[in-house]
Amino acid sequence: MIELNFENQKVNIDKGELVSYTVDGYEYIHQKGSPGWRSSDTEMFPIIGPTADAKFQVQTPRDIAIQDQHGLLREMEYDVVSKADGEVVLQKKYTARTRIKNSKFPNKSNKEWLFWTYDFGFKKTFSLSEIGLEVKFTISGERDMPFMLGYHPAFKLYAENPVVVAGEKEITLQEIMDVGSRALQVPDCTEIHLKDQKELRIRTEGFGNFMLWSEVPNMVCIEPITFYPYAVAQTKLHEGFEYLKDTDREFKVFISTM
Repeated sequence: MIELNFENQKVNIDKGELVSYTVDGYEYIHQKGSPGWRSSDTEMFPIIGPTADAKFQVQTPRDIAIQDQHGLLREMEYDVVSKADGEVVLQKKYTARTRIKNSKFPNKSNKEWLFWTYDFGFKKTFSLSEIGLEVKFTISGERDMPFMLGYHPAFKLYAENPVVVAGEKEITLQEIMDVGSRALQVPDCTEIHLKDQKELRIRTEGFGNFMLWSEVPNMVCIEPITFYPYAVAQTKLHEGFEYLKDTDREFKVFISTM
């Protein structure tokens, strides 16, 4: 367990997963073991969305890749690159066509092994400061590598009727739950406020969109995404790709209290 502290804020990170963010002792992150979701945060990379209807095949410019829902990155382990006061840098590295064991096999998937058709490096940096918690993702790899990126944090809810505010639109938890497993799309949005017992601000750079998901009243996932995967058929998922250029790509999520 890695712990970061800054003034009245504390973060706990377990194997790269944000398992706690407290301000003045108030917990904002969904706790593992509570109803709703077995995790507290994860990443969706290099694809977002389900693939079962496409026989777990995703078209890339290089060849077909075998990917389960939300990609293979979450099946890999983070290494600690560096740790200093208020900041930790974690990293995963992947070599093209390396087979990765699929944890969903055989109960939820008939694909035992997953692979991507490109090399990549993926860094996740947690920084705690006076502005709150910053989670930065740095993607490196081969030029023109296709990818999608989504961040999937879950926030603990206390109030009976919490509201998600996106611009001038207010979205109730019931509206989110009614959408079900597809997740509610919030397009062309870089900032969301979660109004619960206390108010939380989630601001992003690089993503451009959100989707919202919950199936229980005690938590909600507010997920920055580069592409909403349910906008296309699973066989057309490649239409949502971005492409890596000559330099690394950075994506940022800022979480702060109001």
